[in-house]
Amino acid sequence: MWPGYSIDNLPVQPPSGLDDMDNDHYADSVSSSSPSDSPAASSPLTSPDLSEDGFDIDRTPSPLGGREQEAGSPKFTLVIGGLGYIGSHTVLELLREGHNVIIVDNLSNSYQTILDSIKTLTAKHCKANGRRMPLIHFHRLDYRSRSMRFLIESYTDLVMSIDGSGRQRMTYQSRIEGVIHFAAYKSVEESIRRPLQYYQNNVCGLVSLLQQLDKYNIHNFIFSSSATVYGSKANTGEPLRESDLIHHAEERVDESTGERIVTQPSAVGLSCPYARTKYFSEAILADVAAANPAWRIVALRYFNPVGCDPSGLLGENPRGEATNLYPVLTQVLTGQRERLNVFGTDWATRDGTAVRDYIHVLDVARGHISALGWNGDRGGTGFRAFNLGSGTGTTVLEAVRSLEAASKRTVSLDWAGRRPGDVGVCVASTERASKELGWSPRESVAQCASDLWNFVERTLGLQQQQQQSVKV
Repeated sequence: MWPGYSIDNLPVQPPSGLDDMDNDHYADSVSSSSPSDSPAASSPLTSPDLSEDGFDIDRTPSPLGGREQEAGSPKFTLVIGGLGYIGSHTVLELLREGHNVIIVDNLSNSYQTILDSIKTLTAKHCKANGRRMPLIHFHRLDYRSRSMRFLIESYTDLVMSIDGSGRQRMTYQSRIEGVIHFAAYKSVEESIRRPLQYYQNNVCGLVSLLQQLDKYNIHNFIFSSSATVYGSKANTGEPLRESDLIHHAEERVDESTGERIVTQPSAVGLSCPYARTKYFSEAILADVAAANPAWRIVALRYFNPVGCDPSGLLGENPRGEATNLYPVLTQVLTGQRERLNVFGTDWATRDGTAVRDYIHVLDVARGHISALGWNGDRGGTGFRAFNLGSGTGTTVLEAVRSLEAASKRTVSLDWAGRRPGDVGVCVASTERASKELGWSPRESVAQCASDLWNFVERTLGLQQQQQQSVKV
């Protein structure tokens, strides 16, 4: 901690939405009335008020004692947007692996009760495995605010080093070993209506963050990207490879002819501001890594994360309206929506409905931990993109049947025509992640559905208990 100020009293700017995931866009399903206090009643761009001083901090030390555990300048992983859907599961997996974690989230699209669930699950895991509980620091703030600089500085030490000429000089040494960045607005539909907000938060916010990290010599960076960066290249129906979207020219040797082939970067058919913010962000990151060899930057291109932790304590519960297929399906099953619109029944697939790549959110979380250990590309560049998908496709009807089987209920369907811009098949190639990160998905679609329904049932049960207690 730097002398001269207290971290608990730092100012903060008005918050913005956090948490990022890919969208398969089923927001057009017919919705029945919902309570006005439902999380879906607020936009991701509308935030709850912060505390009176504008800054909240929660630090959970080891059960062995806070000062004893923190002695010796422990290292941390900083997770921005760490209480969102993917962020919270990633934080949980980091803690299970023994990492100390700093969480930054302004709660614009999440809830602080998620932090309690993370602590509970971590403590249970540590007790069962005879491990010391890692440190969990939570800071409620907007990652674009001035407070972010002070936060990063508070985890920084001044150390003596020797420069190239043999002179001693003071330099920054951070206790933050790596940063995972989830803090982006994520709705395709909303990005079309509010493009400036998306560019300001997703792109301008990223640039400011990188400048702060570079100042304090934090150069291990994991970026939450999206399969939407492939644009209309998804129309081919073939598994999407990372080489389908590059940011600098790449050279390879054709295995059959031995000819050297140079591929130039190009982006095709980016259909919305959200996709373009992800593309621009990746391009910026690739340029940063090319200019400074100290950086190690990984862009993880998600396909469609679903499911939740098997405990049922963590799940997808955004403040904004649900737009992804599985959350919309659960709303139909629980009566919050009347039915599900299935867009297109004449695709060239096994049942005529569109094919998407669904991957368990815990597999996505484990992918981030694997990415933290990436040490640079063989060609010498410090930027690399990896797909995080299952590598197999699931049709819309198969997804519906999986949740029907888990819930033992029936989903009401409306058959509709194709929407403009829709594609029939969008599936990831996961060969690069398997070969270079040693990562591969473990969970099935059936497991995704089972874990998701477990979370839904538990949430419904808690809501019923609260209603009964109010009546009493």
